[in-house]
Amino acid sequence: MAVSRVDQAAALIDGEHYFSALRQALFLAEQVIYIIGWDINSNFSLLREDPKDGMPVELRDLLNELVRQKPQLNIYILVWDFSPLLALDREWLPKYQLSWRTDKRIHFMMQSGVVPGASHHQKFVVIDDSLAFSGGLDITNGRWDSSHHALDDSRRCDNDDEEIPRPYHDVQIMVSGSCAQELGEIARNRWQDASGERIGTPDTRPLWVDDFSADFSQCEAAISLTRPRGEPGGELRQVEQLYLDMINVAQNYIYIENQYLTSDKIGTALARSLSRPDGPEIIIITPFTTAGWLSQYTMDVLRYRMSKRLLAADHFNRLRIYFPYLPGADADMTLNVHAKVMVVDDTYLRIGSANLNNRSMGLDSECDLTLRAEAVANRTAIRLFRNCLLAEHLDVTPDSVDDALSRHQSLIMAVEALQGKLRTLKYLELTCDPNIDENLPDKALIDPETPVDSDTLRSILIPEPVRRSTASRVVLGGSLLLLVMVLISLWRWTPLAEWVDVENINGAIITLNESFYAPLVAIGISAAGSLVGIPVSLLVVAVVLVFGALKGGIYSLTGAVISAVVAFLIGQSLGKKNLNNLAGTRFNHISRQVARQGIMAVVLVRMIPIAPFLLVNLVAGASHIHLRDFAIGSLIGMLPGTLALALVTDGVIRTAKEPDLVHASLLVAVIAALALVTLLLRKWLLRIRDRQS
Repeated sequence: MAVSRVDQAAALIDGEHYFSALRQALFLAEQVIYIIGWDINSNFSLLREDPKDGMPVELRDLLNELVRQKPQLNIYILVWDFSPLLALDREWLPKYQLSWRTDKRIHFMMQSGVVPGASHHQKFVVIDDSLAFSGGLDITNGRWDSSHHALDDSRRCDNDDEEIPRPYHDVQIMVSGSCAQELGEIARNRWQDASGERIGTPDTRPLWVDDFSADFSQCEAAISLTRPRGEPGGELRQVEQLYLDMINVAQNYIYIENQYLTSDKIGTALARSLSRPDGPEIIIITPFTTAGWLSQYTMDVLRYRMSKRLLAADHFNRLRIYFPYLPGADADMTLNVHAKVMVVDDTYLRIGSANLNNRSMGLDSECDLTLRAEAVANRTAIRLFRNCLLAEHLDVTPDSVDDALSRHQSLIMAVEALQGKLRTLKYLELTCDPNIDENLPDKALIDPETPVDSDTLRSILIPEPVRRSTASRVVLGGSLLLLVMVLISLWRWTPLAEWVDVENINGAIITLNESFYAPLVAIGISAAGSLVGIPVSLLVVAVVLVFGALKGGIYSLTGAVISAVVAFLIGQSLGKKNLNNLAGTRFNHISRQVARQGIMAVVLVRMIPIAPFLLVNLVAGASHIHLRDFAIGSLIGMLPGTLALALVTDGVIRTAKEPDLVHASLLVAVIAALALVTLLLRKWLLRIRDRQS
């Protein structure tokens, strides 16, 4: 764990203060800026009012202007290559927004993790190795808010937001001195891991943002990291260890603000502290609900369990778990406490990216800064920072918090004396639907501390008795057959037959089918459709509906192969580096599959899909596989699937026209035969792959 000196430091509460300080700090850069994040948005506005300096407020425009004005400046932006589950919440095509649309001295990369399921969660910015910011705030939508957290504050709206988003509370710290230099070295190591490129070290000089006064001066700072086992450089669990150390040394109080409360080891340490007769008071401030329905049905349930555990250990009434209450806020507009803060005994102040969950202890990359105050002035500054946070949540002044603490000599009693205003801190009610609690999957899957391997995942999702039983498979197969028969019955004996009349559709189809240009139209539609991302299976079904099983199968297969070749050539022109930045983890996964060059490698990828059709084609183009092998392999690999879809679709059409037992039986037999052939073929291909491994 790196311990370095801080010349000056300032705690920046909420996005309004952080983004304003960051924008002014960017103006000071002469050599290099590192932006390391979990997320980023090129259109994010750092200010929510017109600036007086005439410089842009949107991130991409501001960075472009900075490099235009400063010929020696380079900017490196590195963010996590996010999970597809988050795609709808992220900016579309970030590589295009922050690389192709920016100056060549703005370098942008998305870094995928080596460890499955892990994310890069660090959030810090370094300027010339002389000034740095670190904490819980990414430079992206939804993070800007003032400390008032007014429900109707339209300044929280980003870009084209029509509705005002949920109020957002977070903290960042600004530091100068050798601590900033250490963060610069961490950024350079991250960049080298992601790109293979080593960036030179800049010259340092005293830097500070004049509009923000320093809260701390001449103190020590510990930089604690989490790096999962398997990442370059080896495993680091410094974040977890420092949390445990801070809890163990606390004597008077522990003040925590955090988005989550699920870490097993931190919970054990807190419970042990609560069981001591002479232990500290513990105040935990967390959101009423976390952001997003998925988190509310998973992480909030785990928080409920942890809270019960801590309260059961609180034999001396020294624990309070609060949420900030905003008057008039429903569950969707309560304050999102996203901060990751811990204050201990006016001596230690911790601000970082790590949540109090298992992921942040051992799976996700994290970066926390912890100041240790020795001088009286710095201890006073820590106490003032804590009072400012409480004053914000209680809607009082920091002096009022200090006065209440002087009267009661207890942080908990001071808070309880100040409760009761419209905006205040309320006790977090420990409630949870028993059904949700009972049915929640194993926490090792929801909030893993270490990578979840395939065996562990299988044991969690598919318990051994279930895997050995064939009864469920029989039930599933019977249900599917029943569904087919129900659909046929609906077609034959309900108004569905009038809404979608087969004969009427056939009339329109015949007109196209008899045209001289029909084959070219069908092939063109198949090629263009799969090239823009329409699933090949849907295109096969559509073409077979028009042209029948034989012609439709041939036309759709031809179109799919043409589309694959075109996308292959596009991928070839883009090159490996660009596609790696765009596709990230998905690129690496597919590349490994086609690394064994040749027709069989492509056949394997086609028969056992590992990614969307278009992405496979693009990545194959960027690999060293030959176009001829790719085309032949694609044709062979797609032929069985196309044939199967064509036969099944044709069978469904015939059964719909004449819904009798003979046609229905033939359809079921075709489906069963194709399923068996597909299963045997897949097993054969997997055996070939395993022998080649």
